[in-house]
Amino acid sequence: MRLWSLHPKYLDPMGLVTLWREGLLAQAVLEGKTKGYVHHPQLHRFRDQSNPVGFIADYLRVIHAEAAGRGYRFAATKISRSRADGQIAVTRGQLDFEWQHLSKKLETRDPKWLAGIRHILIPEPHPLFYAVPGCIAEWEKGCPAPRDGMLPARV
Repeated sequence: MRLWSLHPKYLDPMGLVTLWREGLLAQAVLEGKTKGYVHHPQLHRFRDQSNPVGFIADYLRVIHAEAAGRGYRFAATKISRSRADGQIAVTRGQLDFEWQHLSKKLETRDPKWLAGIRHILIPEPHPLFYAVPGCIAEWEKGCPAPRDGMLPARV
C-alpha cells in the first residue's frame, strides 16, 4: 500500500488508479470493515488524527477530483461522508523521498510521463498535507529515520 503524500497530479494513469484503489482499501481498514492491513505503517498518520475516516475521505476526494479532471469515472459514492477538520503535517524529507521513489517507478513504467514532470524541483504535497522541515517519516517502509514523534494536524 502506498498512500502518496505527493499531489496526485504527479501520478501517471496507472499510479492514479492504483492510489484510488489503495485509498479505498485504507478507508475500509480505518472503518473497521476489513481484517487485512490493519497494522500497515502507511495508516499511522491517519490513525493518529481525531477523525481518521474523515481524513482518509478528504484524501480520497482530492484523488477523485484529479481523476475527474482527467476524464476518469471513479465512483465518488465509495468515499465516506465523514470530513476532516484540518491538515496533516508531512516532512519535506518524506516528500523528497516519495518524489525519488515515484521517479524511479516512472523510469520503467511510464518514461513519457516522467519526462513531463522531471522539471519539477519542489513537488507539492497532496492538499490534505502541509510540508514542514524534517527527515523521512518513521513509518516509511525500509527507511531508517530519527524518532522525532508524530507531527500534529493543522486545524
